[in-house]
Amino acid sequence: MDTTERPRGPHLEWTVVPDGGTGIGPVLVAATPEGLVRVEFHAGPDRIDAMIGPLVSRLGADARRPAPGEEELLAEPVRQLAAYFSGSLKRFELPLDWRLSSGFNRQVLQELDRSVPYGAVVGYGELAARVGQPGAAQAVGNAMGSNPLPLVVACHRVVENDGGIGGFGGGVETKRILLALEGVLPQPLF
Repeated sequence: MDTTERPRGPHLEWTVVPDGGTGIGPVLVAATPEGLVRVEFHAGPDRIDAMIGPLVSRLGADARRPAPGEEELLAEPVRQLAAYFSGSLKRFELPLDWRLSSGFNRQVLQELDRSVPYGAVVGYGELAARVGQPGAAQAVGNAMGSNPLPLVVACHRVVENDGGIGGFGGGVETKRILLALEGVLPQPLF
């Protein structure tokens, strides 16, 4: 799976971005020629094969991990992630490959991406109403849990309607760190 040769058929380029001092740990990012297709938290060496194998199988693509600095499909996503973590990027401007999401989940994630900017939050119920499904807050929560592009499609910005932080696939502490980075929550004292 970790090949250096250029794949001949449909291909997937992936790499691991270090946490950049944010405290969220390494992040795996993967892209196809159509765009960024997957973002995964907690991408330590012990989890990489478990992340890449199913992705390659689902997309029917050959996987390639370029040497650092030799990314082709991922050069811009890696640059934008670094800018986001440094606080200088407020909106990702990347082509996205939505093949890992469909139906209601995709509709909700695209609405989130379109309408909830950096530094803002939205309640699960409010997001459900925005896609014409008032009362579907739990289904919105499921859509957030299935998000193949966290960070870029910022599901950490979706919170409980009563002001609670809600859950997060990358862990609640990661959600707190990201919301603090965006100025929604105070920075942790230690």
